[in-house]
Amino acid sequence: RYRQVKRMMCELMEQRSQLLSGTLPKDELLQLKREVTGRIDHGNKILSLDLVVRDENENILDPDRTSVTSLFQAHRRAAQTLTQRIQEETSPQQSALSGSAHHAASPSHSLYLCVRNFVCHIGEEAQLLMALYDPSQQRSISENYVIRWASTGVPQDLELLNNLKVIFTDLGSKDLKRERLFLVCQIIRVGRMDLRESHSRKLSTGLRRPFGISGECG
Repeated sequence: RYRQVKRMMCELMEQRSQLLSGTLPKDELLQLKREVTGRIDHGNKILSLDLVVRDENENILDPDRTSVTSLFQAHRRAAQTLTQRIQEETSPQQSALSGSAHHAASPSHSLYLCVRNFVCHIGEEAQLLMALYDPSQQRSISENYVIRWASTGVPQDLELLNNLKVIFTDLGSKDLKRERLFLVCQIIRVGRMDLRESHSRKLSTGLRRPFGISGECG
């Protein structure tokens, strides 16, 4: 029983990290919530704890706002669903599949990045695009974290000064086993087509031009 509860707790912690990532669409989020609440109910059954009844959105029903009849029907449905789930998991074929899926599942990791400062003489506004890059596959494996830098040498949003932080989430064991992984920063200059246009009557503005790139291997 200890090993069973331990396995369920590990699965719950992995699913919790997926819920907190905020990257799941609405339908997948609801399905994951159902799996989590089902696993919680199963664990409570193993530990001889009370069965918690929930609505269709997996929220706990408030007994002060729900009639006795509705609570009874919800409790009966929850008990039937739990019994069916236990029967499926205790079947030999399902147990083998669950064990294989548990060993195949990769834990989720995160990379925390804090940008202290950006020192580069550009003379115009700039955008910093930071992403994780796999050189063997020659592609980025994450979305870009964008920082907008003013021509005065500070972030355009002064509230972000000394508070430029981002977390790259959902990194699995496969990502940690990559031969090399780079944190790449692309510098984009935003302004004139050419810096020498300062005395031109047809001054161009708002154009995005590549200015530089930097990378750190990890």
